[in-house]
Amino acid sequence: MLNLLENTTGGGADLLTSLFPILMLVVMFVAMYFLTIRPQKKAEKEANDMRNNLQIGDEVTTIGGIIGRIVSIKDETCVIETTKNGTKIRFLKSAIRNVDVKAEDAQ
Repeated sequence: MLNLLENTTGGGADLLTSLFPILMLVVMFVAMYFLTIRPQKKAEKEANDMRNNLQIGDEVTTIGGIIGRIVSIKDETCVIETTKNGTKIRFLKSAIRNVDVKAEDAQ
């Protein structure tokens, strides 16, 4: 027991050497957070904000590549008009990839 105490209080270099792998793991986890998790959360927040701010008249593209103009919006769905003939398709808001032209820009 006395020998164990002498080894742990012996020198600062031994302590640093034994803690180095743990410190490296902590640094790696922090780097992973800032390089992968944080940007992903930011992108998800921006996509949710875009979907919550949809307006009638916005030209949108869906995740399937369908392009159209929003004609009505309900809680979780929106109806887009895809042709000049008036073809209308109902989509979940989560299926909207991006807004190509905002309603106020189109006027």
